[in-house]
Amino acid sequence: MASAVSPSEVERPKHHPFLIGVSGGTASGKSTVCAKIMELLGQNKVDHRQRKVAIISQDSFYRVLTTDQKSKALKGQYNFDHPDAFDNELMYQTLKDIVEGKVVEVPTYDFVTHSRLQERITVYPADVVLFEGILVFYTQEVRDMFHMKLFVDTDSDVRLSRRVLRDMKRGRDLEQILTQYTTFVKPAFEEFCLPTKKYADVIIPRGVDNMVAINLIVQHIQDILSGDICKWQRSSVGVHGRGFKRVISDQGDTLPGKRISMEPSSRPH
Repeated sequence: MASAVSPSEVERPKHHPFLIGVSGGTASGKSTVCAKIMELLGQNKVDHRQRKVAIISQDSFYRVLTTDQKSKALKGQYNFDHPDAFDNELMYQTLKDIVEGKVVEVPTYDFVTHSRLQERITVYPADVVLFEGILVFYTQEVRDMFHMKLFVDTDSDVRLSRRVLRDMKRGRDLEQILTQYTTFVKPAFEEFCLPTKKYADVIIPRGVDNMVAINLIVQHIQDILSGDICKWQRSSVGVHGRGFKRVISDQGDTLPGKRISMEPSSRPH
């Protein structure tokens, strides 16, 4: 379980962190986008205790499976893309502790054995926290915690090919991967993940290849880290993520007061 850790050895931040949710379908490039943001900010080379930007994955909050569920998971017959697959209460409490400036320990999930490892990931107070996952916008109480919401919109064929390569590296059989995709992953994406795209403030087609969108997001984070963090606290963004709305064309032009929406020519599925 994730739990708050005594912050005696860590200085509490002056401000509550700016929480950014990053959603999108399986293998859409969410973690890659987050990693690129960290790289451009120079935070990937900073000691984890001193980082101003932290990344957490929703994958860490998969529920501990029963013996029967684990047996199904090993056969590719368990739906990991359903909202009930996640420990939403633990996820919410962890994010709540993070927003309050606490040090937390996040579980580590093993996708080979489908269980939680003994090791925990310690997340120290940061000015900006990126929380990525396929269903981070699905539960309202979690969704309302984000000050900015990003949706990585990648072509379904690209996502499938990435997932196949990723799962085969984890030692899974190709036939099992494809069966699970058509039985669980694709239907769950269409029912649970894709509808949450409407909540996004920023839609990023092509993922990490869309440097126009990523650079704009990085600039916004840099403004926060450089001392302009008070702006979002005083502005209409508020605690529920409302207020950060703009339109960005493929050339990077912006119009104040609108939603960022750079739609790809081909929609997922």
